[in-house]
Amino acid sequence: MSSMPAGPPAPVIDAHGLGRSFTVSEGPLLRRRRRTVDAVDGVTFQVRPGEVVGYLGPNGAGKSTTMKMLIGLLAPGRGRLRVLGLEPARFRTRLAARIGIVFGQRTSLWWDLPLRDSLALTRHLYRVPARDHARRLEELSDLLELGPFLHTPVRQLSLGQRMRGDLTAALLHAPELLVLDEPTIGLDVVSKAAIRSFLSRLNAEHGTTVLLTTHDLGDVERLCRRVMVIDHGRLAYDGDLAGLRDRAPRPRALVVDLAEPGPPIRVPGARFVRRQGPRQWLGLGGNPLDGNPAEVIAEVAREHRVADLTVQEPDIEEVVARLYTGDAESVPAEGAGGCRRGRLQP
Repeated sequence: MSSMPAGPPAPVIDAHGLGRSFTVSEGPLLRRRRRTVDAVDGVTFQVRPGEVVGYLGPNGAGKSTTMKMLIGLLAPGRGRLRVLGLEPARFRTRLAARIGIVFGQRTSLWWDLPLRDSLALTRHLYRVPARDHARRLEELSDLLELGPFLHTPVRQLSLGQRMRGDLTAALLHAPELLVLDEPTIGLDVVSKAAIRSFLSRLNAEHGTTVLLTTHDLGDVERLCRRVMVIDHGRLAYDGDLAGLRDRAPRPRALVVDLAEPGPPIRVPGARFVRRQGPRQWLGLGGNPLDGNPAEVIAEVAREHRVADLTVQEPDIEEVVARLYTGDAESVPAEGAGGCRRGRLQP
């Protein structure tokens, strides 16, 4: 008898109508008023196995509250939430054995112990067999280059070294889901590049699902194929980076380096923006009258002596900022996770 075909894998994170409210007091001391604030309001999304998803939002938008509900620190006030098939708040201990968590502004390591001893204690917390611990520690030490400071007390580590130690601690028990909150905050360029390269390799080789919150849009551009944007507690965008750029119609720029300084370039389909010596900036896109970039480039090359040409895409950080200030297109669309998109309000 033939077996039934296997269906799609269950989502790692399944949130439907997720909500959480808080009561806050405000006003003068003797005339305090209480009001209810919806920190998260009706958020619906799914994260599939092996995805790397960026979760973006300004301070106070609701992303920290969402993350706390995902790892079981807070119970949802409304809606349904499952992480790896479990209710996080109800089965927090069981879930902790299957997820890894890294907070960029806090460490899970023991401050006065050498890094190796701190990681050994982590093994006992997660009850990882000694053989598995040794194998994973060796692999992670190679990937994150821990060798030179494994015997250094955590308090003496640089921020980049400490972050690599925190990543190791979060991964020693081979979690299915890695939750990262600002993992590159405060790091130098070299350390950021090392962390991003490691996370990309971890996902590619082990299929680890990653949910990333960050204010560093470089992390998102280099790691995430999908982004979700939360604003005023509501999920306002769920899709890819290209779609996010499309929602805030900032024009691309054509940067033209002429062989020598000249007058402003005027060609059909582009708008002169500014010039500095032999370099000039032309605006592309942003209104229906703008032409095809390839045609604009061909026209510029035909009419001028050009040393170099570069098309600059909108920076994700600026795009997200435009979304927050209400400059986004208001037409709703269906996101990668099947959730609705709403209009961001200023």
